[in-house]
Amino acid sequence: MTKPVVGALALVCKAALVAAFFLWFEAPRAARTEEALEVRGTWLTTTANSAIATPERSAETMRRLREIGLNTVYVEVWKNGYTQWPSQVLERTIGVAQRPAQALQDPADKPASLSNSTPPRDLLQETLIEAHRNGLNYVAWFEYGFMAAHGSTQNTLRKLKPEWLSRDIRGGEVAPNGFVWLNPLHPEARRFVLDLMLEAIDKYDLDGVQLDDRIVWPYVTMGYDDFTRAAYAAEHAGRQPPADARDPAWMRWRADKLNALARDFVAALHQARPGLLVSMSPAPFPWSYEHYLLEWPQWARWPAGLGWDEFIPQAYRHSYAAFEATWQEQISELRKAEAYRPQDLVAGIRIVGDGPDSSWAQLRDSMLLARREGNGGHVLWFSRGVLDVYPRELTAFYAESGPARSPRFPVGWRRPAQPLQAMPVEAGAVDRTWRMPQVEPGRYQLIGHDGQHWQLLQSRVVPGPADVTLPSAMRRVELVRDRRTRP
Repeated sequence: MTKPVVGALALVCKAALVAAFFLWFEAPRAARTEEALEVRGTWLTTTANSAIATPERSAETMRRLREIGLNTVYVEVWKNGYTQWPSQVLERTIGVAQRPAQALQDPADKPASLSNSTPPRDLLQETLIEAHRNGLNYVAWFEYGFMAAHGSTQNTLRKLKPEWLSRDIRGGEVAPNGFVWLNPLHPEARRFVLDLMLEAIDKYDLDGVQLDDRIVWPYVTMGYDDFTRAAYAAEHAGRQPPADARDPAWMRWRADKLNALARDFVAALHQARPGLLVSMSPAPFPWSYEHYLLEWPQWARWPAGLGWDEFIPQAYRHSYAAFEATWQEQISELRKAEAYRPQDLVAGIRIVGDGPDSSWAQLRDSMLLARREGNGGHVLWFSRGVLDVYPRELTAFYAESGPARSPRFPVGWRRPAQPLQAMPVEAGAVDRTWRMPQVEPGRYQLIGHDGQHWQLLQSRVVPGPADVTLPSAMRRVELVRDRRTRP
């Protein structure tokens, strides 16, 4: 799709079109009580559901999540060796710009579901616009991290970069969890993953980025590829790594390398976008160290504003008692590491997934526990549970406690202080101009709706007394905040 050309050119509106262009203002909102500070979030994935399977579904999903009472979405943007946006980094690395068009709701996510019969969607931009239009904070979830492919998938990245892959002691590529992983120690693989993230935060007006327990060693049994063997030998007088993958010193060496990677990543992201939320959603500790060599409580020791901004341990349990025990263990481990900042810890709570769904009582009590502990809120796994299992219960739960905003962002960060400016456009009109309205000082994005979905027309707009030329396909336009560059 070619980008529409939009210019702030002073033009004389044709008399026949003047009546068609007008400003529409949302009705004033009812008086709101003071907002609490609490992340109310959920993860959105393209697997095992259809919440973002089409542009229309993305729009409906973001609207419903806001109506239920959420304020943050974590949307999958990097999966199975492909980005969910057109990426120059990916294209120069493997010759493919983004994930091919696919049936996004395919639960198996098989290669056969990939097709070039229709143009691929810029799923990141599409969901980002819809989230921001609904006042939701948007965190780009780099779900796969260093995971390159499912073990049964022969994707382009796996085929072209075998030297980047981590291996077990027998030379096998597939880790015990069933996936093929990039080697987090390999400098080119590390640079690739970081460059994907830097490209996304430069190109898109993201509120944050998130990595999880896939920014790790693939499994404690991995790390016997040629590159890692050579790196270990260079630091150990030519000796090879121990054959026992759980040798304590060998585990410690790999964990230390991962700690250094985490420092490099978070520093680069904060340098590129000061104020960007950098989120981590790890497996609970100490399980995360025993299986993935991930000791994220040490990462929480880094000073606020210089390290990771929030930790969302995946405390996915099948009973409240099990959740409570796991959650208290996470708090205890952080205190032990002298790294406990209560609001930096956000509860990752399971509603659906393997096994039976959470009961409402279990879910409610888990969210209340995080509140009682003074934590930063909760994120629910995953959107299907929010939208299809407990939408009424969650709506009532949030309404009872009143509105909330993320503690990471100031008042009015995404929800505009005054109503959005929108313009319906007469269908079939060719020459279009729109007088930029006077709004709060700041920078905005101009987005347009072509009758099917919203798209970005112009970013970093500074509103003023000027007319804007619109593409012929546009039916409506709006201004939404652009937070990348502050005035």
